[in-house]
Amino acid sequence: MPKKYGNGTIGRGSSMPLSPALEFPPQQDQALRKARRLERLTIAYLASVVVVMFFSMGASQAMKTAWMEDMLGFIPPLVFLIATRIAIWPPNKRFPYGYHRVISIAFLCASLALFTMGAWLLVDAVYKLIVAEHPTIGGVQIFGRTIWLGWLMIPALLYSSLPSMWLGRAKLPLAKTMHDKVLFADAAMNRADWQTALAAIAGIVGVGFGFWWADAAAAGLISFSVLYDGYRNLREVITNLMDEAPKKVGEDNTDPLPQQLESLLLSRDWIVAASVRMREQGHVYFGEALIVVAPNFVGDLPQSLSELTDEATRYDWRIHDLVIAPVPQLPEEA
Repeated sequence: MPKKYGNGTIGRGSSMPLSPALEFPPQQDQALRKARRLERLTIAYLASVVVVMFFSMGASQAMKTAWMEDMLGFIPPLVFLIATRIAIWPPNKRFPYGYHRVISIAFLCASLALFTMGAWLLVDAVYKLIVAEHPTIGGVQIFGRTIWLGWLMIPALLYSSLPSMWLGRAKLPLAKTMHDKVLFADAAMNRADWQTALAAIAGIVGVGFGFWWADAAAAGLISFSVLYDGYRNLREVITNLMDEAPKKVGEDNTDPLPQQLESLLLSRDWIVAASVRMREQGHVYFGEALIVVAPNFVGDLPQSLSELTDEATRYDWRIHDLVIAPVPQLPEEA
């Protein structure tokens, strides 16, 4: 079914043409609904984790850093839930290309928060090592008996990581199905939470054995992980906003879809040359295809271009808005 542009056919004296409204295919729509449920579950789970970690952290720097990372964990699911609602708003005169870029903006906000907080936590951990601050992990009274607080910290850390790993694994295939980089970044963070728990547990056990520096060192490892996640995501979103050639979610190689679309265009006997360029806007791609029409072409060129555009946008659901323009010759590649 051809995509609908704006409010219908653009005629003489009408305003600018609008990009088609975003409608996910059934598979992607089902993935979106499941992802939203998982993100709401993530928020509820993180709320319980933050409470458990707060009451068990004591004076451990590693526990405090892990707790801060859990607090930061609220940002991606909240951003995803908000951004996916806005991204499907229909285009209008003010935003003729729609609201797809809100996904990239949300990704930028989440990445910047991670990067900034990771840098601050890393500086704080290094400072504690420089001044040789000796942490104390005392005891707590439970049913009249004194128990080392470390024995409570370890199960709290396991609770903060094991369910999170399951959530991350459940989100990853959905992120790839939807081509959603915010969800993918959130899933990657969840899946790697065991590293945070392992580092914090090592720091706590180290303090228990008398190695005062183990706690701050563990905090430094955790904060470096947060900083690296923020840096990696920042690099990804900035290149997206700069209209880098699109990539599939979770991959470093350029998406082969533009080349596949060129092959589709060249399969028409009335097209002798074709070149396609695309840019990523949230879940979908916008692009232009330049074609050279055969000199012996006989027919209704506008109608042929319209039918070819409809076929090209149906080739892959991510091809959201494509302009096919006939030119005398293709420009030379840079």
